Amino acid sequence: MTASETNPKGGLGRVVTAALIGATIEWYDFFLYGVVAGIVLNKLYFPADDPLVSTLLAYATFAVGFVARPLGGVIFGHFGDRIGRKSMLVITLMLMGVATFLIGLVPTYAQIGVAAPVLLLLLRIVQGIGLGGEWGGAVLMAFEYAPPEKRGLYASIPQIGLALGLCIASGVVAGLSYGLSDEQFLTWGWRLAFLLSAVLVAVGAYIRLNVMETPEFSRVKEANREAAIPFVSMIRDFPGNVLAGMGARTIDGVFFNVFAVFSIGYLTGTVKMPRTQALLGVTVAALLLCLTIPIAGWLSDRLGRTRVYAWGSLLTGFSAFPAFWVFLNSDGSTAAIWLALIVPFGILYASVYGPEAALFSELFPARVRYTGISFVYQFSGIFASGLTPIVATALLQYSGADRPWLVCAYCAFAGLVSAASVIWIGRRAAASLPAQPLPASPISSLRRTFHDAGPA
Repeated sequence: MTASETNPKGGLGRVVTAALIGATIEWYDFFLYGVVAGIVLNKLYFPADDPLVSTLLAYATFAVGFVARPLGGVIFGHFGDRIGRKSMLVITLMLMGVATFLIGLVPTYAQIGVAAPVLLLLLRIVQGIGLGGEWGGAVLMAFEYAPPEKRGLYASIPQIGLALGLCIASGVVAGLSYGLSDEQFLTWGWRLAFLLSAVLVAVGAYIRLNVMETPEFSRVKEANREAAIPFVSMIRDFPGNVLAGMGARTIDGVFFNVFAVFSIGYLTGTVKMPRTQALLGVTVAALLLCLTIPIAGWLSDRLGRTRVYAWGSLLTGFSAFPAFWVFLNSDGSTAAIWLALIVPFGILYASVYGPEAALFSELFPARVRYTGISFVYQFSGIFASGLTPIVATALLQYSGADRPWLVCAYCAFAGLVSAASVIWIGRRAAASLPAQPLPASPISSLRRTFHDAGPA
């Protein structure tokens, strides 16, 4: 049964478009907080005599959003596997949009005291719950509609939403920063970026209401094969896949937050790069990701999911060393700094984020897939993503601002963890195929894993 037969109102193109636009809006909302955490929120909501303390407090509320995401993943994953993907996507989009809009209205610490950071914290939790349910549903709408031989490509398209969301978030903040004085920007300008969410959510909700359920989940419903409690079934039946998926996710979370969040504060504070230039550098890298993410997804269909992801994990993780070396030795050259930011983040990072959606989706059957991929992605995000700005800031404080090598080592370690996890996934997939002679050496074994492991 084809997608068009199951869903006459719209084929694969409409579904993928709806998934991409909704994901873009969700990521815009979520990352907007991260973009302004180290340049606005630390000053207005977490005043302290020590700038380091205020910055850490701002990043702590940023991390709380990641802590809340697994809860959203479990809640919406449960109903997504029981009721359907589409309805959950509309609910999560509205939840995220309302929370983001309200953040733009929260008074500052100077106006209402400790209630200001408390309100910010509560709204950040709501954001996390919304995104926790959003990502898995958006990915599955594309993955479960796509033909099997093109699932890497089509599942990567909603992933572009991360790049577009970050690009729009950093671009909007950069534009406001450029067009307003520092006083105007800190007083009211930054709030406009959050209030814009109301318009974006209205557009996204309209588009998503005009697509229907995925064919694969529809067949699960027709056969009455839904899991009674999807989370319990996932833990009981697929514990190894859950752990390996979380390990594979490490490089994605660590590297993204070092280069998209932490680097902004590092470039403005240590390298003394103008705030607008730093934001524009991240924006250009995010814009390039819109091209490189689907290319990486397509390559995973051609070369094998695990091979692309494993090599990508290693290259991405270790690229932090030359990037930060250029940051420190650029002599203020904007072009050099942008190049050092764009190549690792705009090109290499896509080699893991592009194939990731299909890799995780293929770890679980349709009856627990929404819960499985949401939990793997969101729970690992607490450690891989949410804590990264805090860890990176602490490592930099320990080693010194002009010696960021512990931060780079942190990225490299994440790459090693992810590569090892994906190799395990590839071996497990290969074990289900007809037996083949074992390779003669560890080196040839590693090569065979990368060469022979198809989509996991």
